[in-house]
Amino acid sequence: MGAHNLRLRHLVLAAALTFTPVIAAKAKSPVDLVEASTTLKPNQGVWAADVSGTEPIRVEVSLAQQLAYVYRGDRLIGVATVSTGSVGRETPTGTFPILQKEVDHRSKTYDDAPMPYMQRLTWKGVALHAGHNPGEAASHGCVRMPASFAKKLFSLTQVGDQVSIFDDIPAVPQMAMADAPQPQQQSDPTDWARMERAAAFDPYSPPPADPDPSDSGAGN
Repeated sequence: MGAHNLRLRHLVLAAALTFTPVIAAKAKSPVDLVEASTTLKPNQGVWAADVSGTEPIRVEVSLAQQLAYVYRGDRLIGVATVSTGSVGRETPTGTFPILQKEVDHRSKTYDDAPMPYMQRLTWKGVALHAGHNPGEAASHGCVRMPASFAKKLFSLTQVGDQVSIFDDIPAVPQMAMADAPQPQQQSDPTDWARMERAAAFDPYSPPPADPDPSDSGAGN
């Protein structure tokens, strides 16, 4: 496939992402955020109705649970399903500051693949971004999130905010949210698999055998 045709297919994919509507529905009963998060399916996230505050945002990602927890200070305000690195391309553990943010980033390593709402964690290609979430670890090392959740998280964070990635994390404490407004549960309707096929991009292909260490473009 020529470079022009490949680029055109990625433009079509990016346009589809831009105009995909966000579907949001209120929880049927005033349950707390932790309880609501236990019913999440792939490509779903849940937010507290009130995410405002002056405290910094921090994110905790559990590789075992394939879940991301978003905190405003010590208050849990969001949870989403994620897809992290597959076998042989595992997402690194540790605590990372957000180094860079870009709404419409494209991978320099994987065929100009779109990575909406990219938040870079390392200069070797690991980032948070919207992407295909099949319900298991399937990325090249990045943390893929539901598109609507990634968009909202992008709007809340600042460069320098902390993202911690764990093999697993303790059970999330029951935050003092009994009097909080009921959470907003969001489902990502984006058909990532279809669009990746349309873009002729294989999200499960192995990385280059000898990647260029000077290439700081985020992976996928």
